[in-house]
Amino acid sequence: MESFDAEDFLRLVEHHRVTQSQLVPTMFVRMLKLPDEVRRRHDVSSLRGAIHAAAPCPVDVKARMIDWWGPILIEYYGGSEGNGITVATSQQWLAHRGTVGRAVVGAVKIVDDDDRELAAGQIGTVYFAGGPTFSYHNDPDKTRRAHNARGWSTLGDVGYLDADGFLYLTDRKAYMIISGGVNIYPQETEDVLIGHAEVADVAVFGVPSEEMGEEVKAVVQPRDMRRAGDALAAELIAFCRAHLSPIKCPRSVDFEAELPRTPTGKLLKRHLRDRYWPKPATP
Repeated sequence: MESFDAEDFLRLVEHHRVTQSQLVPTMFVRMLKLPDEVRRRHDVSSLRGAIHAAAPCPVDVKARMIDWWGPILIEYYGGSEGNGITVATSQQWLAHRGTVGRAVVGAVKIVDDDDRELAAGQIGTVYFAGGPTFSYHNDPDKTRRAHNARGWSTLGDVGYLDADGFLYLTDRKAYMIISGGVNIYPQETEDVLIGHAEVADVAVFGVPSEEMGEEVKAVVQPRDMRRAGDALAAELIAFCRAHLSPIKCPRSVDFEAELPRTPTGKLLKRHLRDRYWPKPATP
């Protein structure tokens, strides 16, 4: 497909009797928001495997996909750096809901800001130990910052391990919001907002606040751009507050006809966030 269209994807799976596919969570969301009669119209029983990555999948979204397609979803976490990989089958995910898997390349280590390894259940920066080495092309400083004193390497994500060694991601470290001294992980807020019937895509990040240092901002791609406006923004904020603490919910909502994503489906959140922060002074 040149670009993703939810109903057309289902039509193509049925027409070609597709057995394997690779997707991202936003695609699952868009398929699940199709009317029931549209989803029932297409036979996708030929699918034997659906690999997904690029971002953690909201728990409710993944559970509904497994209910629909069966336990054929396979999730992985890793980067083009190749320093480590985790994998979760549907069966493993059902026993550890929300996980992105257990390490199959390298060993996952969770580390605090003082470079101390943390115990199961404690949130910190995700590192891989014992995996393949890498360096960034012509960027020794970035390479150095991606490694700690023990030679473990990180992609910049934050998360925790459970007692069985399964990894859970909370967000990228660069996008953690510190509002009034409280750490807020935007992924949690995004997972709530994407569950609203009017939301096709969403990005949450911190913007400057004179009082709190940072405050939560949501940029939403509505299913119908004609609904964009103050009324929908208020509805989305109220919806979020019904599920999360108010400090984790957006203080304001802006609307875009389409959010910037790479061809592989990864959200380019920095492109949105940078609009709201002052540009560094030019020397």
